[in-house]
Amino acid sequence: MILFVTSRALDYLPIVLMFIVALGFVGLVMGVTHWMGPKRNSKIKLESFECGIDVQGNARTPFSIKYFLVAILFVLFDVEVIFMYPWAVNFHKLGLLGIVEMFSFIAIFLIGFYYIVKKGALKWE
Repeated sequence: MILFVTSRALDYLPIVLMFIVALGFVGLVMGVTHWMGPKRNSKIKLESFECGIDVQGNARTPFSIKYFLVAILFVLFDVEVIFMYPWAVNFHKLGLLGIVEMFSFIAIFLIGFYYIVKKGALKWE
């Protein structure tokens, strides 16, 4: 029994080594760039820079909640669409049950979309 547990723990050794090497590489690269990089700070270098456009106003200006709502809804519906890919890959293997399950998934998806539209979440004022 102990050999079985030990052999299963050894199965994870390559993954642990991969993480150690990856973390070591990241630490090494960050350390070397910090050590070798230039350290010339000036007033112009320390100013905020946004895509070549001069800074205008305060960065703490509040955004409309609609912006964040649309962003969250996009991520939500985008993740739901990702669930359709495995279904499309295994379409023939799933048969009629797979079609019924996907249509029910799409129906729930469309009910949620209809609810969002009726609540006015996508309307911009």
